[in-house]
Amino acid sequence: MNSIRPIALNGHERSLTQVKFNREGDLLFSVSKDKEASVWYSSNGERLGTLVGHGGTIWSIDVDPETNYVITGSGDFSFKLWKAETGECVRTWVLPAPVKWVEFNPTGEKAVVIEDKVMSSPGRVLVYAINQNLNDHSEEPILSIPTEEGKQKAVCAGFSYGGKYLIVCLVDGTILKYDSETGELLGEVKDHEDLITDIQFSSDKTYFITASKDKTARIYDVDDLKLLKTYLSPAPLNTACITPVKEFVIVGGGQDAKDVTTTAGKEGNFEARFLHKIFEHEIGTVKDHFGPLNCLSVHPKGIAYASGSEDGFVKIHFLPKAYFDFQYDVEKANPVGKKIEIN
Repeated sequence: MNSIRPIALNGHERSLTQVKFNREGDLLFSVSKDKEASVWYSSNGERLGTLVGHGGTIWSIDVDPETNYVITGSGDFSFKLWKAETGECVRTWVLPAPVKWVEFNPTGEKAVVIEDKVMSSPGRVLVYAINQNLNDHSEEPILSIPTEEGKQKAVCAGFSYGGKYLIVCLVDGTILKYDSETGELLGEVKDHEDLITDIQFSSDKTYFITASKDKTARIYDVDDLKLLKTYLSPAPLNTACITPVKEFVIVGGGQDAKDVTTTAGKEGNFEARFLHKIFEHEIGTVKDHFGPLNCLSVHPKGIAYASGSEDGFVKIHFLPKAYFDFQYDVEKANPVGKKIEIN
């Protein structure tokens, strides 16, 4: 895997917090602990533009399915909606606490927003209606789920297939499943032993992967929250994603940033690790960054992935032929196009 030569994108002054491809995969969006979001052409790494307007760390970014609008959430107690084509900010919502996560539903007509739990703010999971015609955007959410008594705060969330369910991950490793229309709690599971740092869904949004500081990534079924697969890592994980085309997952993390200066890169476990989705075995690593991997995003066509690190760099890695040719014997025996059951 180390034969992969990435395209290095140098446009952020501080550590990366999230990277996202759009649905077509021609654009990559990145945010960091500085105050600007960047938009890049994924084919060559050229920066198309920046989204300027936040006054603090931008923790999260997402782009709608049609690449019409971009949403960002920041430590400045706000989240913003931008026109993807022009970079114009069309709406700003101000909340009582920092915004740690934002994500559109599958149609782009709603967005989930996580308001952090700080001081007098209890922390909430909010759902807002997004008017694609930009005629009006309500100041108030259409759904508000406050942090329940006795439960930890939410850190990341996402919509399932059809936007039917809302999957919410808590700081203590708990995963909650809500009806996205009513806010009714439909399920709960706790397998992780520490903070969940990321959640990303399969292409059809019927299952999802979580990354955790407990040095594991786990795949769950949306419908019953059944634990399907567990992937082990030698270091705490910050991010994980599911690849299309091939039956792989990619995970990343590494030693905590505060300890990086005293650790050699090879000992910090800063690699992106490729594991077989079905068999859970590690099949390769990519060592490109000089700090922990904070975020990963896979190209929707499965031809590349992007990584963002504590070192301030975004890198786009186009996958080589050997990656696509790799198969276990059982996969070679399967008819072309036949899927191996994940459970």
